[in-house]
Amino acid sequence: MKEQPNLSSIKELSGGDTDFESLLINIIKKELPEEIETYHNNLSSKNYQLAADNVHKLKHKISALGLEASYYLATDYENELRENNLSKKYDFEEVWKR
Repeated sequence: MKEQPNLSSIKELSGGDTDFESLLINIIKKELPEEIETYHNNLSSKNYQLAADNVHKLKHKISALGLEASYYLATDYENELRENNLSKKYDFEEVWKR
């Protein structure tokens, strides 16, 4: 699944306010790497419930970046993690390797 991030959701949220768009983009740039690292730490510790919580937070950033199919993948993966199932791990992590 190869989607390209886009700013359509951010532009829609901002209502054309470019300062607000910049603020949202900067928040994503700052928080995204931290949240991915926390997800990896929880996954490495086999704390799948916390990893599912991390995926839940990450999927909102995925949505903000206009990655619709990846959002649905993240939702499925979050639910699977809550059942200690890692079958969608590779696909989910491919979202960040773009």
